[in-house]
Amino acid sequence: MELRHLIYFKTVAELLHFSKAAERLHISQPPLTRQIKELEVELGVLLFHRNNKRVLLTEAGRYFLNECNGLIQQLERSKQLVKQIHESLSGEFQIGYISSTPLSALAKILQQLRIEYPLLKTRLYELSTAKQIRALEEGKLDVGILRAPIDSIYLDVKSLWQDPFVLVCPGNIPAMQTGDLAKTDFISYNSNYAPHYHQQFIACCHRMGFEPQVVHECNNMHSILSLVENGLGVALVPASIKNQYPYLHLKFIELRDITLCTEIVMAYHRRTKHLALDSFKKYSKFLMAI
Repeated sequence: MELRHLIYFKTVAELLHFSKAAERLHISQPPLTRQIKELEVELGVLLFHRNNKRVLLTEAGRYFLNECNGLIQQLERSKQLVKQIHESLSGEFQIGYISSTPLSALAKILQQLRIEYPLLKTRLYELSTAKQIRALEEGKLDVGILRAPIDSIYLDVKSLWQDPFVLVCPGNIPAMQTGDLAKTDFISYNSNYAPHYHQQFIACCHRMGFEPQVVHECNNMHSILSLVENGLGVALVPASIKNQYPYLHLKFIELRDITLCTEIVMAYHRRTKHLALDSFKKYSKFLMAI
Protein backbone atom coordinates (compact mmCIF):
# COMPACT_ATOMS: atom_id res chain seq x y z
CA MET A 1 0.00 0.00 0.00
CA GLU A 2 1.36 3.39 -1.01
CA LEU A 3 0.38 6.91 -0.05
CA ARG A 4 -1.26 7.50 -3.41
CA HIS A 5 -3.66 4.62 -2.71
CA LEU A 6 -4.88 6.42 0.41
CA ILE A 7 -5.22 9.76 -1.36
CA TYR A 8 -7.08 8.22 -4.30
CA PHE A 9 -9.42 6.28 -2.03
CA LYS A 10 -10.12 9.32 0.17
CA THR A 11 -10.95 11.48 -2.87
CA VAL A 12 -13.38 8.91 -4.33
CA ALA A 13 -14.95 8.30 -0.92
CA GLU A 14 -15.59 12.03 -0.42
CA LEU A 15 -17.01 12.66 -3.90
CA LEU A 16 -18.62 9.21 -4.46
CA HIS A 17 -17.92 9.70 -8.13
CA PHE A 18 -14.98 8.22 -10.01
CA SER A 19 -14.86 10.67 -12.91
CA LYS A 20 -15.08 13.74 -10.61
CA ALA A 21 -12.42 12.24 -8.36
CA ALA A 22 -10.15 11.63 -11.35
CA GLU A 23 -10.65 15.24 -12.43
CA ARG A 24 -9.73 16.55 -8.99
CA LEU A 25 -6.65 14.31 -8.89
CA HIS A 26 -5.63 15.38 -12.41
CA ILE A 27 -5.53 11.82 -13.74
CA SER A 28 -7.72 9.86 -16.12
CA GLN A 29 -10.43 7.58 -14.76
CA PRO A 30 -9.01 4.13 -15.79
CA PRO A 31 -5.79 4.49 -13.71
CA LEU A 32 -7.87 5.68 -10.74
CA THR A 33 -10.20 2.68 -11.02
CA ARG A 34 -7.18 0.37 -11.26
CA GLN A 35 -5.57 1.87 -8.13
CA ILE A 36 -8.76 1.41 -6.11
CA LYS A 37 -8.97 -2.20 -7.30
CA GLU A 38 -5.36 -2.79 -6.22
CA LEU A 39 -6.18 -1.36 -2.78
CA GLU A 40 -9.23 -3.59 -2.42
CA VAL A 41 -7.21 -6.65 -3.40
CA GLU A 42 -4.49 -5.81 -0.89
CA LEU A 43 -7.01 -5.23 1.91
CA GLY A 44 -9.11 -8.23 0.86
CA VAL A 45 -12.36 -6.26 1.13
CA LEU A 46 -14.80 -4.40 -1.08
CA LEU A 47 -14.59 -0.65 -0.36
CA PHE A 48 -17.31 0.59 -2.73
CA HIS A 49 -20.65 -0.56 -4.03
CA ARG A 50 -20.74 0.75 -7.59
CA ASN A 51 -22.97 0.47 -10.62
CA ASN A 52 -23.77 2.65 -13.62
CA LYS A 53 -25.82 5.09 -11.53
CA ARG A 54 -24.10 5.54 -8.16
CA VAL A 55 -21.10 4.83 -5.94
CA LEU A 56 -21.52 4.01 -2.24
CA LEU A 57 -19.12 3.13 0.52
CA THR A 58 -19.39 -0.31 2.03
CA GLU A 59 -19.30 -0.72 5.79
CA ALA A 60 -15.62 -1.62 5.47
CA GLY A 61 -15.13 1.42 3.24
CA ARG A 62 -16.63 3.78 5.83
CA TYR A 63 -14.34 2.38 8.52
CA PHE A 64 -11.29 2.61 6.27
CA LEU A 65 -12.14 6.24 5.36
CA ASN A 66 -12.03 7.19 9.03
CA GLU A 67 -8.70 5.41 9.45
CA CYS A 68 -7.41 6.97 6.25
CA ASN A 69 -8.26 10.50 7.46
CA GLY A 70 -6.31 9.88 10.64
CA LEU A 71 -3.30 8.55 8.76
CA ILE A 72 -3.22 11.51 6.37
CA GLN A 73 -3.61 14.01 9.22
CA GLN A 74 -0.74 12.34 11.06
CA LEU A 75 1.34 12.52 7.91
CA GLU A 76 0.60 16.26 7.58
CA ARG A 77 1.64 16.83 11.20
CA SER A 78 4.83 14.90 10.57
CA LYS A 79 5.54 17.00 7.48
CA GLN A 80 5.12 20.19 9.52
CA LEU A 81 7.47 18.94 12.23
CA VAL A 82 10.07 17.91 9.66
CA LYS A 83 9.75 21.36 8.08
CA GLN A 84 10.28 23.01 11.48
CA ILE A 85 13.38 20.93 12.06
CA HIS A 86 14.69 21.85 8.62
CA GLU A 87 14.06 25.54 9.27
CA SER A 88 15.74 25.40 12.70
CA LEU A 89 12.50 26.04 14.55
CA SER A 90 13.31 23.18 16.89
CA GLY A 91 16.40 22.70 18.97
CA GLU A 92 17.17 25.14 21.76
CA PHE A 93 16.56 28.83 22.40
CA GLN A 94 18.86 30.28 25.06
CA ILE A 95 17.41 33.13 27.16
CA GLY A 96 19.29 35.17 29.74
CA TYR A 97 17.60 37.38 32.33
CA ILE A 98 18.48 39.45 35.37
CA SER A 99 17.00 38.48 38.72
CA SER A 100 14.57 41.43 38.81
CA THR A 101 12.86 40.30 35.58
CA PRO A 102 9.10 39.78 36.12
CA LEU A 103 8.89 36.01 35.74
CA SER A 104 5.12 36.02 35.21
CA ALA A 105 5.58 38.21 32.13
CA LEU A 106 8.46 36.04 30.92
CA ALA A 107 6.23 32.97 31.36
CA LYS A 108 3.65 34.49 29.01
CA ILE A 109 6.32 34.84 26.33
CA LEU A 110 7.38 31.22 26.81
CA GLN A 111 3.75 30.08 26.48
CA GLN A 112 3.45 31.85 23.13
CA LEU A 113 6.74 30.40 21.91
CA ARG A 114 5.49 26.94 22.88
CA ILE A 115 2.38 27.43 20.75
CA GLU A 116 4.33 28.63 17.71
CA TYR A 117 7.27 26.22 18.04
CA PRO A 118 6.13 23.04 19.84
CA LEU A 119 9.52 21.37 19.35
CA LEU A 120 11.53 24.30 20.68
CA LYS A 121 13.29 23.79 24.01
CA THR A 122 13.90 27.00 25.92
CA ARG A 123 16.86 27.28 28.25
CA LEU A 124 16.75 30.07 30.85
CA TYR A 125 19.75 31.43 32.71
CA GLU A 126 19.65 34.01 35.51
CA LEU A 127 22.81 36.02 34.87
CA SER A 128 24.22 39.44 35.59
CA THR A 129 24.22 42.04 32.83
CA ALA A 130 27.98 41.71 32.34
CA LYS A 131 27.80 37.92 31.96
CA GLN A 132 24.87 38.18 29.57
CA ILE A 133 26.73 40.62 27.34
CA ARG A 134 29.66 38.22 27.08
CA ALA A 135 27.39 35.24 26.42
CA LEU A 136 25.43 37.12 23.74
CA GLU A 137 28.62 38.21 21.99
CA GLU A 138 29.95 34.64 22.05
CA GLY A 139 26.68 33.13 20.76
CA LYS A 140 25.99 31.26 24.00
CA LEU A 141 22.70 33.16 24.45
CA ASP A 142 20.13 33.97 21.78
CA VAL A 143 18.50 36.84 23.66
CA GLY A 144 18.94 38.58 27.00
CA ILE A 145 16.87 40.73 29.35
CA LEU A 146 19.36 42.96 31.09
CA ARG A 147 20.06 46.41 32.44
CA ALA A 148 21.39 49.32 30.36
CA PRO A 149 23.89 50.58 29.40
CA ILE A 150 25.02 47.87 26.96
CA ASP A 151 28.53 48.66 25.79
CA SER A 152 28.91 46.34 22.81
CA ILE A 153 29.22 46.98 19.09
CA TYR A 154 27.95 43.45 18.34
CA LEU A 155 24.55 43.66 20.01
CA ASP A 156 21.24 45.24 19.03
CA VAL A 157 19.30 46.67 21.95
CA LYS A 158 15.58 47.35 22.45
CA SER A 159 14.33 49.35 25.43
CA LEU A 160 11.65 47.60 27.47
CA TRP A 161 10.89 49.91 30.39
CA GLN A 162 12.28 52.55 32.73
CA ASP A 163 12.39 51.29 36.30
CA PRO A 164 12.38 53.87 39.12
CA PHE A 165 13.80 53.06 42.52
CA VAL A 166 11.67 52.40 45.59
CA LEU A 167 12.72 51.87 49.19
CA VAL A 168 11.93 48.44 50.59
CA CYS A 169 11.77 47.81 54.36
CA PRO A 170 10.63 44.96 56.62
CA GLY A 171 6.85 44.87 56.65
CA ASN A 172 6.57 45.18 60.43
CA ILE A 173 8.46 48.45 60.96
CA PRO A 174 6.82 51.88 61.24
CA ALA A 175 7.08 54.42 58.45
CA MET A 176 10.65 55.57 57.86
CA GLN A 177 11.74 59.14 57.21
CA THR A 178 14.43 60.02 54.68
CA GLY A 179 16.51 61.49 57.49
CA ASP A 180 16.64 58.09 59.18
CA LEU A 181 18.32 56.45 56.19
CA ALA A 182 21.80 57.84 56.90
CA LYS A 183 21.86 55.74 60.08
CA THR A 184 20.28 52.63 58.52
CA ASP A 185 22.01 49.50 57.26
CA PHE A 186 21.59 48.91 53.52
CA ILE A 187 21.56 45.74 51.44
CA SER A 188 22.47 45.91 47.76
CA TYR A 189 24.00 44.15 44.78
CA ASN A 190 27.72 43.57 44.84
CA SER A 191 29.36 46.46 43.00
CA ASN A 192 31.41 44.05 40.86
CA TYR A 193 28.34 41.96 39.99
CA ALA A 194 26.14 44.90 38.89
CA PRO A 195 28.39 47.96 38.63
CA HIS A 196 25.98 50.30 36.82
CA TYR A 197 23.11 49.39 39.11
CA HIS A 198 25.38 50.04 42.09
CA GLN A 199 26.31 53.47 40.68
CA GLN A 200 22.63 54.36 40.24
CA PHE A 201 21.89 53.18 43.77
CA ILE A 202 24.67 55.38 45.21
CA ALA A 203 23.55 58.36 43.07
CA CYS A 204 19.99 57.94 44.34
CA CYS A 205 21.18 58.00 47.95
CA HIS A 206 23.27 61.10 47.26
CA ARG A 207 20.22 62.82 45.80
CA MET A 208 18.49 62.17 49.14
CA GLY A 209 21.46 63.66 50.98
CA PHE A 210 23.29 60.75 52.59
CA GLU A 211 25.99 58.15 52.01
CA PRO A 212 24.54 54.61 52.37
CA GLN A 213 26.03 52.15 54.84
CA VAL A 214 26.08 48.95 52.76
CA VAL A 215 26.58 46.08 55.17
CA HIS A 216 25.33 43.16 53.05
CA GLU A 217 25.86 42.52 49.35
CA CYS A 218 24.07 39.89 47.24
CA ASN A 219 23.98 38.79 43.63
CA ASN A 220 20.23 38.29 43.14
CA MET A 221 17.07 40.19 43.98
CA HIS A 222 15.40 37.43 45.98
CA SER A 223 18.35 37.29 48.39
CA ILE A 224 18.28 41.06 48.87
CA LEU A 225 14.55 41.02 49.66
CA SER A 226 14.85 38.01 51.98
CA LEU A 227 17.53 39.78 54.04
CA VAL A 228 15.34 42.88 54.22
CA GLU A 229 12.35 40.82 55.36
CA ASN A 230 14.48 39.35 58.15
CA GLY A 231 15.39 42.79 59.48
CA LEU A 232 19.00 42.94 58.35
CA GLY A 233 18.59 46.30 56.64
CA VAL A 234 16.70 48.17 53.92
CA ALA A 235 17.32 48.39 50.18
CA LEU A 236 16.66 50.52 47.13
CA VAL A 237 15.19 48.26 44.46
CA PRO A 238 13.44 48.61 41.08
CA ALA A 239 9.74 49.37 41.39
CA SER A 240 8.88 46.53 39.00
CA ILE A 241 9.65 43.88 41.63
CA LYS A 242 6.94 45.08 44.07
CA ASN A 243 4.45 42.40 43.01
CA GLN A 244 6.89 39.60 42.25
CA TYR A 245 7.32 38.23 45.77
CA PRO A 246 3.89 38.45 47.46
CA TYR A 247 4.90 35.82 50.03
CA LEU A 248 7.56 38.15 51.52
CA HIS A 249 6.36 40.51 54.24
CA LEU A 250 7.76 43.79 52.94
CA LYS A 251 6.85 47.46 52.76
CA PHE A 252 7.60 49.47 49.60
CA ILE A 253 7.94 53.25 49.81
CA GLU A 254 7.97 55.50 46.75
CA LEU A 255 10.77 58.06 46.52
CA ARG A 256 9.13 61.36 45.68
CA ASP A 257 11.04 63.87 43.59
CA ILE A 258 13.73 61.30 42.77
CA THR A 259 13.71 60.76 39.01
CA LEU A 260 16.65 58.38 38.75
CA CYS A 261 15.71 55.13 36.98
CA THR A 262 17.37 52.04 35.62
CA GLU A 263 16.52 51.00 32.08
CA ILE A 264 15.64 47.38 31.32
CA VAL A 265 16.44 46.32 27.77
CA MET A 266 16.38 43.29 25.49
CA ALA A 267 19.59 42.52 23.62
CA TYR A 268 20.62 40.03 20.94
CA HIS A 269 23.50 39.57 18.54
CA ARG A 270 22.82 41.49 15.34
CA ARG A 271 23.91 38.51 13.23
CA THR A 272 21.70 35.92 14.91
CA LYS A 273 19.55 33.81 12.58
CA HIS A 274 17.38 32.03 15.14
CA LEU A 275 13.84 32.34 13.81
CA ALA A 276 12.28 32.21 17.28
CA LEU A 277 13.92 35.55 18.07
CA ASP A 278 11.38 37.44 15.95
CA SER A 279 8.56 35.92 17.99
CA PHE A 280 10.36 36.70 21.26
CA LYS A 281 10.70 40.33 20.17
CA LYS A 282 7.02 40.42 19.22
CA TYR A 283 5.88 39.05 22.56
CA SER A 284 8.25 41.26 24.56
CA LYS A 285 5.18 43.53 24.84
CA PHE A 286 4.26 41.42 27.88
CA LEU A 287 7.40 42.69 29.59
CA MET A 288 6.78 46.27 28.50
CA ALA A 289 3.25 46.18 29.95
CA ILE A 290 4.28 45.64 33.57
